[in-house]
Parts: sequence; C-alpha cells; structure tokens
Amino acid sequence: MAISLDTRLTGLLGCRYPIVQTAMGWVANPELVAATCNAGAFGFLAGATIPPAEMERDILRTKALTDQPFGVNFHMYQPNAGDIVELVIRHGVRAVSYSRSPGKDLIARLKDHGVVCMPTIGLPKHAVKAIELGADAVTVQGGEGGGHTGSVPTTLLIPQVVDAVGDRVPVVAAGGFKDGRGLVGALAWGADGIAMGTRFLMSQEAPVPAQTKQRYVDCRDPSAIIVSKAMDGLPQRMILNRTLEQLERAGPVRKLWVAMMSGLRFRAHSGASLFSLLKSALDMSRSGDVTLAQAIMSANAPMIIQRAMVDGRPDEGVLPSGQVAGTITELLSCQEIIDGIVREAGECLERLAQRVSRD
Repeated sequence: MAISLDTRLTGLLGCRYPIVQTAMGWVANPELVAATCNAGAFGFLAGATIPPAEMERDILRTKALTDQPFGVNFHMYQPNAGDIVELVIRHGVRAVSYSRSPGKDLIARLKDHGVVCMPTIGLPKHAVKAIELGADAVTVQGGEGGGHTGSVPTTLLIPQVVDAVGDRVPVVAAGGFKDGRGLVGALAWGADGIAMGTRFLMSQEAPVPAQTKQRYVDCRDPSAIIVSKAMDGLPQRMILNRTLEQLERAGPVRKLWVAMMSGLRFRAHSGASLFSLLKSALDMSRSGDVTLAQAIMSANAPMIIQRAMVDGRPDEGVLPSGQVAGTITELLSCQEIIDGIVREAGECLERLAQRVSRD
C-alpha cells in the first residue's frame, strides 16, 4: 500500500516530508540545515545569536549547499530584527520562525513578500493571537520540549490547539518527537507535521563538539532533563549538570551579575549597542510576556549555552534539551534520521490500515 505523507505543511513549505528541524542557537548552521533539507525535511537557520553580516553569510552558504527551500529563525525583539527581515526578503528565504511575536509591522512586511511566518507557541490563546498577527502556521511545543517550554504535555496541548486554530492554519507538533511513531501520533491528533530540535542536535551533521554530543548520548534518564527558571526567570528544560546546579543555588544578586556579564559578552558578539540591548529588553517587558528583570536576564541563555555548544565544555555551560534525549542512543546522519522516520511512519500507517480493515 502506497502511503503519502503530503500535508498542508509540505505544501506550504515546499518540502517532501512534514518534518521540521528547529533553529537551535549555535547549532542550526548551514551544514545542518542543508543536510536536513536535502533529506526531504525543512530546516531553519539560527539567526538569534549572530550579527546580520554573519546571517547573510549563512543564508548564502545554505543556498550553496542545497537547492531546497529553508527558513531563518530570529526573535522579533532582538536589536537587529529589522536587518534579519530584510536579508530574508532579499535572498528569497522561504519561511521565518520566531517567538514573542508582537512585531506586527515586521510580520506584515514579510507577508507582503510571500515569506511564510511560523511562530512557536505554547498555549491555544497564543496560537489565536499569532494568527491574528499574520501567522501562516504555528509550531506548538509541549512541556517535553527543550529550551524555553511550558507545562502542558504535548499529548494534551496539540489537540487543544488543533481544535482552536487547525481549520485556519497548519499546526506543527513539537516536544518529545524522534521517530515515525511520533509522527503518526501527531497526525492522529490533527497536526500537519512535527518539529524536532534535540533529535537533530544529536545528529552527525550538528556542529556541536564531540564531548558535548556525548554528554547528550550519556543522558539515559529523561527525568534528569529538568525544567529550571535559573537562567532568566522563565522555565527552560535542560540536562542537569554542574553549571545548572550552581545557577539553581545562586541568589538574586549573583544571577543579576551573571546576566550583566552575559549581556556585555553578547553585545560584543552581536555588534549591538548597549542602548539597543536595553531597548529590546524594555520592548519585551512592555509586551507583558516577561518582566524587565527577566528580559535583562535573557542575555544569560545564548552566552552560557555557547560554552557547551561552541567551546565544547559541557559542564561549564548549560545543555538545553528535550526529554527525548534520554531515549536516543546513537548519532545518525540527517538522511538516516529522516529516512528512518518516514519508513517507520509508513509501516505504522499500514498496520493501522490493516487493523481497521480487519475489524
């Protein structure tokens, strides 16, 4: 029996399979994105942690490595958001993903140029708001997902969002996915595809140093991948390690000092002025999503993550991770990952069809 995996998502993004590689800071580089796209899925470049000149370099590098469509991720409140939008338009990038979405003018400009807008959300009400602002699809991350995450499990959250907005835009399920069974489950809940971060981080093409990748492989206990507010006052799921334990024990003054130092390092790295960083923090806090203190502390995440993902010091940085890392035992290529998901999904769908027809 021939089973098609074409969904509204594949039509919208122009990819072969309804599988999305999320944009992990320091991880989703041109090589990983191109490998994902060449294997039939859709990949997003990480654009929230690099200056515009490097973003353009990465867009051009990705275009040289693949002739398939791909996307760019950024934060609407980052100081150079407008520059990223113009690069996306200039180079004909297919889609953007983002969080904290009240950048209505930027969304309108992207849509005027045919760019697919695909925010990540965590509650049905956020999906409704995102669509009102112009979203063409929504990625819905359940509590099992890595990095900033909510508390509602994927199995409960996806059907809720599908009921709320699934008749208007494609819904992409994220949080806890790694294989074909998960893809079939998401489709059964009404989603149009799945998005994965941790599974692609734990791939051969991911530019993460070997010692950091091994730390993920060695984490065989999903319960050791905890949710903490120590980084920026917002819940983030990470592998428990020495640095995270120290941040958990730190008092408010110590956390603020760490955030200020991280902010200065991020300013030097990104080329943004101190004024633009402070303005971004104020804009974030005015949106009502975060407090000013949380916005200032948000500089912690990219620079402390860098120590693990770039410098290869997994105990000196933090390790954002979905719980699914505790069930992944080997580092496959992107082609192997996607081929395996598609093959297993087909087998699952065939078995289901046989059971239904037999009954």
